[in-house]
Amino acid sequence: MTIRFKKIPLYVLAVLLLIFTGFPFLYMISTALKSRSEFFEKPFAMFSSFNLENFQSVFEMGLTRYFLNSALVSIVAVFAVMIIASLASYPLSRMKFKMNKVLFLLFISGMMLPIHATLIPIFKLSQSMGIFDTLWALLGPYIAFSLPISIFILTQFMQEIPKSLEEAAKIDGCNHFGIFWRVILPMLTPALMTVLIYNFIHLWNEFIFALVLISSPESMTLPLGLQDFKGEFSVNIPGLMAALTVASLPILVVYLFSQEKVVKGLAGGAVKE
Repeated sequence: MTIRFKKIPLYVLAVLLLIFTGFPFLYMISTALKSRSEFFEKPFAMFSSFNLENFQSVFEMGLTRYFLNSALVSIVAVFAVMIIASLASYPLSRMKFKMNKVLFLLFISGMMLPIHATLIPIFKLSQSMGIFDTLWALLGPYIAFSLPISIFILTQFMQEIPKSLEEAAKIDGCNHFGIFWRVILPMLTPALMTVLIYNFIHLWNEFIFALVLISSPESMTLPLGLQDFKGEFSVNIPGLMAALTVASLPILVVYLFSQEKVVKGLAGGAVKE
């Protein structure tokens, strides 16, 4: 009874956090279901109407193209990051050589590099390579800036895998690639899901590289395309909220199906015994 009483403040705190984090999402959906006149009459009324015209209009304005561009560039970049980061993390965490710690520090030092300092060089480079205003121009920066944190997460997780598994695989005749492919990689699933979710959310919402490297509507990603809902003298707020609701769905679906593995992956490298 005493233990239950002690947990009441935690429950109250959890409910307050739920309201604080959930209210903006509910307000976004509620506003998306209103017409513009209904929004101006009752801007804070929750679910006072059920109008789907905003969702129809955002798709007529080309949201599908922006959606597909964001999905394509985010999925390709995330899977490339997962492959490169896992291959780089294996020798950094499981092999001993002279430059091991130096290389690891060089990789994770990329997390301290300000993105804005690289915009002009990347802009010039994409022009000289002839990929400016294409989705190819986004892949390089997206992969490069996602690698440091991904290598850090995977390296910390791999260091917790028992050495005995690797030694048993060597006795069975596995080489380094066989150990990585048959032993290490299957055990990396929680950490890889963490890398997937973390990078997918970041790249799905990425704006600054898309703004600098993309100029035509055919190549625009979702964050850049949302500017279409902003006029010269006004903003279609219900339409914008409908677009944001649609844009939020992939992240919610991915997170709901993989949240347990994300928590395991984050906790996996946090404790050293």
